[in-house]
Amino acid sequence: MADTDYDVIVLGSGPGGYVAAIRASQLGLKTAIVERELLGGICLNWGCIPTKAMLRSAEVYHQMHRASEYGLKVVGEIEADLAAIVKRSRGVAKQLNQGVTHLMKKNKITVHMGDGVLTGPTSLTVKGEKGEEKLTAKHVIVATGARARDLHFAPADGKRVWTYRHAMTPPEKPTKLLVIGSGAIGIEFASFYNDIGVDVTVVEMLDRIVPVEDEEVSAFLEKSLTKQGITVMTGAGVEDLKVTDKGVTATIKDKAGKTDTTEFSHCITAIGIVPNTEDIGLDGLAEMDRGFIQIDGYGRTKSAGLWAIGDCTPGPWLAHKASHEGVTAAEAIAKELGNKDVHPHPLNRDAIPGCTYCHPQIASVGLTEAKAKEAGHDIKVGNFPFIGNGKAIALGEAEGFIKTVFDAKTGELLGAHMIGAEVTELIQGYTVGMTLETTEEELMQTVFPHPTLSEMMHESVLAAYGKALHI
Repeated sequence: MADTDYDVIVLGSGPGGYVAAIRASQLGLKTAIVERELLGGICLNWGCIPTKAMLRSAEVYHQMHRASEYGLKVVGEIEADLAAIVKRSRGVAKQLNQGVTHLMKKNKITVHMGDGVLTGPTSLTVKGEKGEEKLTAKHVIVATGARARDLHFAPADGKRVWTYRHAMTPPEKPTKLLVIGSGAIGIEFASFYNDIGVDVTVVEMLDRIVPVEDEEVSAFLEKSLTKQGITVMTGAGVEDLKVTDKGVTATIKDKAGKTDTTEFSHCITAIGIVPNTEDIGLDGLAEMDRGFIQIDGYGRTKSAGLWAIGDCTPGPWLAHKASHEGVTAAEAIAKELGNKDVHPHPLNRDAIPGCTYCHPQIASVGLTEAKAKEAGHDIKVGNFPFIGNGKAIALGEAEGFIKTVFDAKTGELLGAHMIGAEVTELIQGYTVGMTLETTEEELMQTVFPHPTLSEMMHESVLAAYGKALHI
């Protein structure tokens, strides 16, 4: 093979792309990755990880204000230094970027830095630091991800109107912040900025915030955020946004149809994503729907040898879904190339957990109660509150609940929904259970350690069948 001829080329190095490249290399395939910006993609450099670093700072700051509840005394004033918070966050991102660079070398993956454009299903050109290179492969995986969607009447300028990217390296601390959209990204930034003392308003077009979550979770979160001082407007829309050097003037129509004009210092738009599938040579090579590449359960497109994974394909648009798709695609490619020891499985989209790192945290997997009913299931629902758990009370985190949804006939776990402290770490227990096709009986027979928050997972299952012990 020539230096520019590979078994697998991955276009994009986010959590889908770089994981696909590693798995392909592990399987003995000559692998290259093409990246135009930073190894690790959005997730490591501008998304999942650095935002969690910022949210951790906000969480510590929030807890410092509660010191007296824990019998502690703070001497002097508590201050949030936004520049220092951002500096720490960027340091975390840099460390992880260097980690991915190390993983590429360790796994003998060739990295081509530059803009990649497909010239066919299994060939592409890269314009970058080495001029123009022509690369060929037996298989190509497109993992180009997505970017924030702009408001058509007020595109992000980085000064007054921000996307998540600007919100992570803000030019200054907002005084009054408008957040448009209440999905995970919007709510996380609303929570962060509120925690460090910013006046925050969230506007959501639909009738409840975090609309993909269970309705009880949405209602609980709205109540909690309102209590924390965030103004939440549901069933509302931003009709217009006028931007000046000093701030933004938003025209907002509320759920009653009344229109009002309000001044804000800054605005974050979190209204969804746009796939990065333009100008990469996809024309005629793949079926597209609203810019997203259509694939089968293994990542195949309609063109032999061309695959796609992650945020440039149908949702959910989550880093861990992209990574899983990357492994699946790499193994399916290896199988096509004659490896008889790999046995890839198509992605089960019903068992992908979702996590939102606001305060309180949200985590869920599977069907909501409403979706389970819509799907025709006769259901049993369990609900257990944090206030009934000893560890939660000891932590001073007694707000929240865990909800489980079962098929009444078979005992199949259809969904689990949580809100409260550390639920993003708890949800994987139910995800493993769903993957193993566990029933309520097996979950009831499982011994959960005491004292832990995880005991609530057991109690929620028991509650679905009228057997809860601590409520």
